[in-house]
Amino acid sequence: MAQTWPARNITWIVPFPAGGGTDAFARPLAAQLEQQLGQRIILENRAGAGGTVGAAAAAKAAPDGYTFFVGAAHHTIAPALYPRLDYNIEKDFIPVAVIAQPPQVIVAHPEKVQAKTLKELIDFATKNPDKLNYASAGNGTTHHLAGELFKLSSKSSLTHVPYRGAGPAMQDLLAGQVDLMFDGLGTSAPQIQGGRLRGLAVAAAERSPAIPDVPTAKEAGLEGYEVSTWYALWAPKGTPAEVVTKMRAEVAKALQSPMIDAAWQKSGSPIPTLSGDEFGKFVSSEVARWGKVVSEAKVKLD
Repeated sequence: MAQTWPARNITWIVPFPAGGGTDAFARPLAAQLEQQLGQRIILENRAGAGGTVGAAAAAKAAPDGYTFFVGAAHHTIAPALYPRLDYNIEKDFIPVAVIAQPPQVIVAHPEKVQAKTLKELIDFATKNPDKLNYASAGNGTTHHLAGELFKLSSKSSLTHVPYRGAGPAMQDLLAGQVDLMFDGLGTSAPQIQGGRLRGLAVAAAERSPAIPDVPTAKEAGLEGYEVSTWYALWAPKGTPAEVVTKMRAEVAKALQSPMIDAAWQKSGSPIPTLSGDEFGKFVSSEVARWGKVVSEAKVKLD
């Protein structure tokens, strides 16, 4: 089968609207893979319930090698928040590879939020509980949990405003409808670079080359606050092993292409190398990690 695959178009189910981080990394990668495979890759955006609607659809798709799922760190958070999920991210999918891993960044609308530093933001949010709000890509996404982790770490209080994806959340942040966002660097870096948003801190151990003037959370005074939003490709359980192996190899090749390298650098993401069984073990560790955060922060669905 590996010799004849792909013989027709391939569908990638993206569980968030166009314009968000998942979509932003999936589209250029799909374009590169189209050149390599000689077949079109169609992105099907199925949003809802923190990315779980699209994940459920992908889990039920025919495992014939022509449907794949582009998920994210959000899907390792969902099990702790949605106890009645009709799919299991660890059992109903075959891990192909991580495709991007940008750090998160705390961004503010420059006219809505007076704070110009992270310390000023924390001071204001501590003295004025719930006066500031933050947008997320939906309940149970890394945007949401990064905000809850920030509240725990800084002992401050913010109001959560969930959206049906990072794209709509970013649109309202840029329009000044909301104050803040704990966003993946892939979608926020261009807005910071263009002066439309103010970057307050990168949630990583080191500054990002994409926005070198924005300090890390540690440099800004918030010790231990590190969150990355990773994106990955899975196949439905039962997909032929030879197809998964070939897709894995093609993704690895695509990630080394000049086009992807340039796009990922601009978005602040290193080129990931995690795939196969090691990626599967990583998913299990993330499910455990975020389950603990949900429990400690007593996160409830809004």
